[in-house]
Amino acid sequence: MIALDTWLLFAAACVALAITPVPNLVYLVARTVAQGRRAGFVSLAGTTTGFVGHVLAAALGLSALLAAIPVAYDAVRYAGAAYLAWLAWTTWRDAKPLAGGSAPASASAGTLYRAGVLTSVLNPKVALFQLALFPQFVDPSRGGVLAQSLVLGATQIVIVAGCDTLCVLAAADLKRRFAGASRWAVWSKRLLAGVFGALAVRLVLER
Repeated sequence: MIALDTWLLFAAACVALAITPVPNLVYLVARTVAQGRRAGFVSLAGTTTGFVGHVLAAALGLSALLAAIPVAYDAVRYAGAAYLAWLAWTTWRDAKPLAGGSAPASASAGTLYRAGVLTSVLNPKVALFQLALFPQFVDPSRGGVLAQSLVLGATQIVIVAGCDTLCVLAAADLKRRFAGASRWAVWSKRLLAGVFGALAVRLVLER
């Protein structure tokens, strides 16, 4: 199995990566600030599910297809950009106070979860990153490559999910502090729409 020093080095790398403002983290913070802790944690369940998919794909070698076939990479990239652009439009459209000045309605748990999964899955750069990261810490002389990759994947999932949980809690506290501010619900949702739009543009321009 994996040597302890190698595993510790990998864990340290995962911590450094987990606190970097990558699209998933930005998405979770914006979603929580706009719609609260519940929305943040349901979205976190979705992004984590998508991340598990990327980890398994890397462990099984499926991510290599995206690297080997540029058309497949672009197809996933443009699908992700289109989905995020659609989320930006619908979120901005819904960011309007209801009659009597009440806040916009929150999305259902199922909608939040699916959005989290798709936001994570439709980012091909994550798949290629996993493909580039794992081989650096896998030593075929120490046992099965798949088993080592799964151990590394499980480690990364726990670390990333843990860091994302802390960020969701921090964002929820920020929302609680400003919840009483006039028009906060409307403008925070517009901020979320802006985040979706920025992520869509980033995917389109990515090379």
